[in-house]
Amino acid sequence: MSVEPQQETSGTRSRQRWMGVLAKSSVAALQERWQALSLEPEYQFIRKPETGLTMLRGRVGGSGQPFNMGEMTLTRCAVRLASGTLGVSYVAGRNSQHAITAALADALLQEDNTQTLLQRELIAPLQAELDAERQQRAAQANSTRVDFFTLVRGED
Repeated sequence: MSVEPQQETSGTRSRQRWMGVLAKSSVAALQERWQALSLEPEYQFIRKPETGLTMLRGRVGGSGQPFNMGEMTLTRCAVRLASGTLGVSYVAGRNSQHAITAALADALLQEDNTQTLLQRELIAPLQAELDAERQQRAAQANSTRVDFFTLVRGED
């Protein structure tokens, strides 16, 4: 049996990007922005929030042999909107409300009538917050950076 590689489309890349933003955002920021939208879509659970473990894998030197680094707690959820659109989420930790909100947002982001609103009012601000946090961590790390240099002695 052969499995053909999935064609990566711009829609797939967009969905990967917004799912990453939803998963990496803090629960408080996601809930605050979600409640400000006042969206109450009709949905049913396909998979209620479930918490479990996933194996984290690393590579020696970043590109060498893979190895099992350890386990991480993960919560997943899947919902179906009344329109039939399926939304899924995988978030780190044990927060089931984070998983439900992310799954609902994923489903609504796939629909044409709500995608633009959610991209503008939910995803873009959350992405900006994540970028600011990343820059702050980089600046903090750079403030402790030490540059080493070697002087050559002139012994001839």
